[in-house]
Amino acid sequence: MSETVGDFVVRRLTEWGINRIYGYPGDGINGVFGALRKAGDQPRFIQARHEELAAFMACAHAKFTGTVGVCLATSGPGAIHLLNGLYDAKMDHQPVVAIVGQSATTAIGSDYQQEVDLLNLFKDVAKEYCQQVNSPMAARHVIDRAIRIALDQSTVTCVILPKDIQEETYKDPPQKHDTAQTGLGYSVPHIIPKKEQLQAAADLLNKGERVAMLVGQGALEAVDEVMQIAELLGAGVAKSWLGKAVLADDLPYCTGNIGLLGTRPSYDMMQDCDTLLVVGSSFPYAEFYPPKGQAKAVQIDRDGRMLSLRYPMDVNLKGDSKETLAALAPLLDRKRDRSWQQRITKNIKDWWEIIDARAMNEANPVNPQRVFHELSPRLPDNCILSADSGTAANWFARDIKIRRGMMASGSGNLASMGPAVPYALAAKFCFPDRVCVALTGDGAMQMNGLNTLITVSKYWKEWSDPRWVCLVLNNKDLNQVTWEQRIMAGDIKFEASQDIPDFPYAQYAESIGLMGIRVDKPEMLAEAWDRAFRADRPVVFEAITDPDVPTLPPHISLQQAKNFTESLLKGDPDEGGIIKQAVKGMMDSILPNGR
Repeated sequence: MSETVGDFVVRRLTEWGINRIYGYPGDGINGVFGALRKAGDQPRFIQARHEELAAFMACAHAKFTGTVGVCLATSGPGAIHLLNGLYDAKMDHQPVVAIVGQSATTAIGSDYQQEVDLLNLFKDVAKEYCQQVNSPMAARHVIDRAIRIALDQSTVTCVILPKDIQEETYKDPPQKHDTAQTGLGYSVPHIIPKKEQLQAAADLLNKGERVAMLVGQGALEAVDEVMQIAELLGAGVAKSWLGKAVLADDLPYCTGNIGLLGTRPSYDMMQDCDTLLVVGSSFPYAEFYPPKGQAKAVQIDRDGRMLSLRYPMDVNLKGDSKETLAALAPLLDRKRDRSWQQRITKNIKDWWEIIDARAMNEANPVNPQRVFHELSPRLPDNCILSADSGTAANWFARDIKIRRGMMASGSGNLASMGPAVPYALAAKFCFPDRVCVALTGDGAMQMNGLNTLITVSKYWKEWSDPRWVCLVLNNKDLNQVTWEQRIMAGDIKFEASQDIPDFPYAQYAESIGLMGIRVDKPEMLAEAWDRAFRADRPVVFEAITDPDVPTLPPHISLQQAKNFTESLLKGDPDEGGIIKQAVKGMMDSILPNGR
């Protein structure tokens, strides 16, 4: 039998080393699905419950493996459904290729059923490369370039395959005029700045007396180099949310996360430093950087477009984090005065005491911080964590102590609701022998997580280690937005938008063959977490938590305090519980051990 274009696409993906595709079928992409059937498990097709989940899984695949993620969808509605997960990949700079069907070329332009202008639809999310295959001989160069550009630019690309083209006979293009002769393969280059630029950065850093470092996901492969530089400079190191896994939180100079979800030591360090070194981070919030004109600054990023974007840098180094830091280290003088780092070490020690005290505060019925506080020391070595947007992101950032060897991520720059559970599922497909943990809230769980559990139920028995845990904070409130209404807008909770239906998450898990654990008393948490990590199957851990526990920012501005006070004066429906919990949290900041 002759090879169709669909057959060729599947074969070419395999030749590129693609071993897994996430997606959902439809008649607009039948030619590719027929080819996947004939090819067996080369590559393996993973059936998601929704195309958005498939795109999230492809993004997580890219994040956790460092290789290109591929998602597959039909024309029209299927392609449209991919968009949110694809924007997550684009905004977090991950290589993902979307392959989507399209109406037959004989029907395009006739307002045919499910005909959507996909080139225009995808031109933003896949702006680096979005092409429709209009000839069988064009399939090779379009697939090759989509994968190569996704890897080279760390971005999303899109291949559009009309229905009739998929079913036509494929032939390699002849070597003649008006053809493209592409091949396989891409090697990742090492980018290192010029010596004079490195020396300029070293001179600036050597002069600094109070050096602060900020690291992001671009430094995930440079752990040893970040630690070496911090030791040489006597620096403290703050982490962006996406960079949480760069450094272990038990390092004495690691101040934890930065920003609204971050720590007080990170905020204080930035306010007091005279020198700043940013590595692989595009953390966006200006108010958490040093005051304007206070600090001399150096930035390292492999994407020159991100340099001197968030803070005015004195030295901009385009380069890979690992290689650039390694080249920079021999040029640095080890600082003799360690008082700055010692001060940071004391601040972070005091901060962990505050966090521990806040976690143990009474709540109605369970303090969400305590859920994470009890989880953190029980996390298995080398586990993979995914966190959702919402208050789960706050407690993940502040209460989980990352250890070396763990991986962690979530939707960073898009901050979408709903990726944590599909992220954790993709991580399990990529690393079936590692424990994967999704941390989510009830809003995101009702949006995407419940559907993803059906996919977990379908595949889990094939995993070498069946342990996979999904934490759901059940407080019947879209809690992050509720607190943003109070603190950012000075408004009261709008119950019509914020209250969500109660749902028996643990019971639902049991109904589809998983284990469900429901906790509504704080004293149950420790034993329940131990049971979850001993389980012989995936677990949904449902914690009934108090929505009135405030997600206190590390630094409360006068405007935020004013807004919060105004929201209470307006008669917030949860006023009593809010005041009680806020007072407890603020008292712990002053007297963490005074109990």
